[in-house]
Amino acid sequence: MILSPSMLSSDFANMENELKALEKAGLEWVHLDIMDGVFVPNITFGPPIIKAMRQKSNLFFDCHLMIKDPGRYITDFANAGADLICVHAEACDHLERVCSQIAETGKKPAVALNPHTPLETIKYLLPQLHMVLIMSVNPGFGGQKFIPFCLDKVKELKKMIVDAGADTLIQIDGGVTAENAGELTAAGVDVLVSGSAFFGYPPYAERLKTFQEACK
Repeated sequence: MILSPSMLSSDFANMENELKALEKAGLEWVHLDIMDGVFVPNITFGPPIIKAMRQKSNLFFDCHLMIKDPGRYITDFANAGADLICVHAEACDHLERVCSQIAETGKKPAVALNPHTPLETIKYLLPQLHMVLIMSVNPGFGGQKFIPFCLDKVKELKKMIVDAGADTLIQIDGGVTAENAGELTAAGVDVLVSGSAFFGYPPYAERLKTFQEACK
């Protein structure tokens, strides 16, 4: 199990200290939510902030682009220091092209699916994807409750990946807590994104241990 805490729930006034605290606590990934106020009803940050964060951290930057027409900015996010770039299927007119564009920058391509978006959307792309992100809330704001049918969606995706002979990771984002982490990983989730349910319970090393114990 990989835990990727969402910086959306961190202390934005002390991002450098937050990143260092995550590393010290033993975390390896961090989830960066990029929102444009168009694709989702919220605005967060963009490449300049990620570039500044990159200079202060060696964490794996898991960048989730909740933006319209993300192909316009792939190079910018790659140059800013993203390690993985995840785009929404719903935001791309030519999804395969954008995924290939991410791979061409040397970064890991991933695709996110909103709760209502069928898995068939990414069926033929699985071999070229490092990860598929299943949104278990409607994107835009933190602190939402997990949508129950997304658990079945994870199970179906896991079977699809196995049938395709792919090694694509499954990530889930939205309403992920230490209480449901075990059920999610048992269903096939590899990467858990947790915001308020992680950052709201310091110290981070202890919170990471709680998630790890829940997934055994």
